[in-house]
Amino acid sequence: MKLKLNQITHGDCIEVLKDCEPFADLIFADPPFNIGYKYDKYQDKVKGEQYVEWSEKWMTACKKVLKPGGSFYIAIGDDYAASIQIIATQKLKLKMRNWIIWHYTFGQQMKNKFARSHTHIFYFVLDNNNFTFNSDAVRVISDRQKKYKDKRANPLGKLPDDVWNEYPRICGTFDERTEFHPCQMPESLLARIIRVSSDKGNTVLDPFSGSGTTPVVASKLGRNYVGIEISSNYVHESTKRLEVAGNDIEGEVPQKWTKEMDMELKWIYHENKISTEDLCNEPELLVLFTEKVNLRLGREKNPFTPVDIKKHLTNLRKAAKLGPLRGQ
Repeated sequence: MKLKLNQITHGDCIEVLKDCEPFADLIFADPPFNIGYKYDKYQDKVKGEQYVEWSEKWMTACKKVLKPGGSFYIAIGDDYAASIQIIATQKLKLKMRNWIIWHYTFGQQMKNKFARSHTHIFYFVLDNNNFTFNSDAVRVISDRQKKYKDKRANPLGKLPDDVWNEYPRICGTFDERTEFHPCQMPESLLARIIRVSSDKGNTVLDPFSGSGTTPVVASKLGRNYVGIEISSNYVHESTKRLEVAGNDIEGEVPQKWTKEMDMELKWIYHENKISTEDLCNEPELLVLFTEKVNLRLGREKNPFTPVDIKKHLTNLRKAAKLGPLRGQ
């Protein structure tokens, strides 16, 4: 089976990838966790040994198509995180850069133990001396800048920590939620990964495309994508999602404020964790925040002003589209 760029292919990723040459600059995999989710074409509850064996097979298939200098992210739950890490580092000889914890609200409530409110995200590379890491694309305003006004702080901000609590779990009542898939990653979380570990024009692979979030975000950020999905229904529905997602034309900067800019502004707001009240009352913070927005939107030569950004933030807040800050 021949894969095509910017298309979601129907099939089992192990079979689809077996004859492929390296083509992926970045892989993001969010496989079934083996905890009993009700997918339409996959039984998400098998014996542990069988699940670990299967995990090694699909991870091996993915590593085979990762280009030199490529990065490989895997999201996984508690039960098999250790197994995934061992397969990756000891059997496949991948180099682990970070063990990220994605902490979210609306976790799974338990009767006789603490609520489960996190997912593990492993960040691997093939070569510790050759990989893409666009640090400036994901820097956030540091406490030195926003709390202490420390002039020694890096003016571009700091790199995020390895505990990510800016991104809520996508629940059934959220506007972002698709109706056809039981498990969905937030677009904003994928945006951080795609921005930092790939460049425009690179190819992003998702071997478990599911609801289509990885292809959607890759497309919005000017990357090529390859999705693979075992369910023909999920392929159909996520392809429809892509058709209405909207994309900026690469290399062109919109002259007017767009819905895509609203989305970027919302993402930056939650990444930096500064309230609209503080931004409106502290001019220095608003200037720093506006610089982040202009950098993200490619507006260095024709920047928006702090007044522009304040106006759009206020409009989002009044329309109840900004959402509460998390992780404070």
